Amino acid sequence: MNKLMTTALAGAMAFGASAASAADEVRLQLQWVTQAQFAGYYVALDNGYYEEEDLDVTILPGGPDIAPPQVLAGGGADIMLNWMPSALSARENGLPVVNIAQPFKSSGLMLTCWKDTGITSPEDFRGKTIGVWFFGNEFPFLSWMSQVGIPTEGGEDGVTVLKQGFNVDPLLQKQADCISTMTYNEYWQVIDAGIPEEDLIVFKYEDQGVATLEDGLYVLESSLDDPAMVDKLARFVKASMKGWAYSAENPEEAAEIVLENDATGAQTEKHQIRMVGEINKLVDGSDGKLDMSAYERTVKSLLSGGSDPVITKEPEGATTTVVTDKM
Repeated sequence: MNKLMTTALAGAMAFGASAASAADEVRLQLQWVTQAQFAGYYVALDNGYYEEEDLDVTILPGGPDIAPPQVLAGGGADIMLNWMPSALSARENGLPVVNIAQPFKSSGLMLTCWKDTGITSPEDFRGKTIGVWFFGNEFPFLSWMSQVGIPTEGGEDGVTVLKQGFNVDPLLQKQADCISTMTYNEYWQVIDAGIPEEDLIVFKYEDQGVATLEDGLYVLESSLDDPAMVDKLARFVKASMKGWAYSAENPEEAAEIVLENDATGAQTEKHQIRMVGEINKLVDGSDGKLDMSAYERTVKSLLSGGSDPVITKEPEGATTTVVTDKM
């Protein structure tokens, strides 16, 4: 064999070996900016858990102008994180998204109100102004108000809904009597702004019996038609849950990993460590499998909206265990 042929053969073998070892690419679209809400995924990436599963994972931060269902529909991501009310609403409206895993067991959503407004129960919301996030985040609140029979068009008998930005300014500036907050984020922004906890009253959706599932992993139905893709998704979920388990055991290190991946530099170490601790309460040792009783509770809540429910019929095919069954 001459030298030219030997060189060509060696090059072909090297290319073949490289092609064979190429990791499977996965793009995950987050619901919001880089923060400890997504610590498990960043830990899995940083600690090499995805690499161990032969995956090349790209984590795509979200933001106020990014709607994960639109990104998924447009082919910009393979998997999205989404709240179940938003996902089921999108499915009913024609986007065939399917829940493949549910890392969060419980909800961190709540309303935080000024105590001096005299609000002591949801019935006292009548005549008040309440800040609500939109872009799919409004569905749990609207469903709750429908269930308790409080109109959302204002007036003495209803609530005036203020479209809340992703901050706590409406409460601090007393533009609203209550605002939407998460147990792991905005509530602590209010406290850090110097408001004593005794000046506030909170209403956790979990405590009110109207909590819906948050931060589930969703793909398009068509992804599940490909066995290779299902296998890839199973490896992704397995590695991600390993990341969440590590985050629970090492919250300060997990927060540091999140900060290292935050290109904006907008997060503080104190806030991220606290957020990891609160998020770990919601994950609570989850193995990623969807609890069907929690799913059914969410569906029931979204259907119980009187004349304007979030969804109008029982979803079909909105969840699957084919991915978590392979873990």
